Amino acid sequence: MIKSKLIPWQPFSPLHKEYIKNCLTNTFNFAEGAVRSGKTISNVYALAMLLERTPDKLHLATGTSLAAACMNIGDCNGFGLEHIFRGRSRWGLYKGNKALYITTKKGLERVIIFVGGGKSDSYKKIRGNSFGMWIASEVNKHFISDDDHCFLSEAFNRLLASGMRRILWDFNPDYPTHPIYTKYVDKYLADGLDVNHRKFTIFDNNAISPERIAEITKQYIPGSFWYKRCILGERAAAEGVIFKNFVQNPERWIRKEPPEDIHHVVMGIDYGGNMSASAFTAVGIRKSMSGLCVMKDKKVSGKKGEIAPQDIEKEFISFYHEFEKDFPNLPVQYIFADSEAQYLTNGLRRACKAAGIKTGISDSKKVNIAERISCKSRLMAEDKWCVLKSCKNVIASTSTQLWDPNHPDRRLDNGTCDIDTADAEEYAWEHFIKQLTLTK
Repeated sequence: MIKSKLIPWQPFSPLHKEYIKNCLTNTFNFAEGAVRSGKTISNVYALAMLLERTPDKLHLATGTSLAAACMNIGDCNGFGLEHIFRGRSRWGLYKGNKALYITTKKGLERVIIFVGGGKSDSYKKIRGNSFGMWIASEVNKHFISDDDHCFLSEAFNRLLASGMRRILWDFNPDYPTHPIYTKYVDKYLADGLDVNHRKFTIFDNNAISPERIAEITKQYIPGSFWYKRCILGERAAAEGVIFKNFVQNPERWIRKEPPEDIHHVVMGIDYGGNMSASAFTAVGIRKSMSGLCVMKDKKVSGKKGEIAPQDIEKEFISFYHEFEKDFPNLPVQYIFADSEAQYLTNGLRRACKAAGIKTGISDSKKVNIAERISCKSRLMAEDKWCVLKSCKNVIASTSTQLWDPNHPDRRLDNGTCDIDTADAEEYAWEHFIKQLTLTK
């Protein structure tokens, strides 16, 4: 007996149905929307239908990275191409590229090439190839520029010989002047091209229960620009103070004692820059990644290049032992240091080993700053982030961080506020962003 597994589809909303139907006839299909609004699944489902009709063999699937493309489009939480074509698909390589081989109902072979498009040299991975259709997830995070390194421009060039050209993009709302609008979406609409553009919110997704929607909504502070983008699906610009709610009500997040369920501690180190000092933080991670607490901080005077490496080593070793004295029952499990100064980290490793510190020192992950800020904002909204009253540097930094008025979605870094402490704090927990934000 042949066993089969059905995908647990929920009924598409009328808005999703209309969008998917229009994908069959429109060249440009742009699904813009809030988190968990069903925009990626809509594009994947539309592509699956189009694969049964297209005369072209090769097609392109992209994400910010190769892994993201495979997860968001290939797997898509059990609703991706590999599941839709279960029994008629297989992963493999096509001329050295990650590919999903699909057999249509008519027995024709179709090949989806998966590529990451988020780096300045990503265009090289597709240059010289020809594709029929292109599906992109988080396309606003792909590399966009005005030169020939622009991934989006290169991808469009690869579709010029297509027998049935289709472009299917999904993306979260961004700041209103983002090039995804000015160079593509809004421009194409104004030019009168055959554009199928729909805006979705989480409330349009029939697969999510009201209880789950309420849970997701609580992850964002009402009125914040993250709430406007991720829940309401609105284009919004970041401006002014980043953590406004902390400034208005700091007592909500400041504690005299750490939570009782701290499981282990992670330390972060930032070596500062030409205009700033070095900083250390110790962050307690609560059991089951249910939250975190900043427990100790320290700043070291002296700009990068002016302070001797031996002084940084001495100050950090002192910081480490002071923490052990203050919190003797909490193990320091990880130490993450600024990855841009290897010569300082190498010296610090030797000094710590000589001082009897057994915890290894690894490199910071350097997660995108906007993603780090988003994570902290969500943790604060759910009361999963707190700071001890003694951590004056972290409190001051959280209170004074500003958005850069000249660079949307960037943190102002001109010496007016303490970015070094912010980096040191974020280096301590950025490796665990997914676990922290997914934990209930």
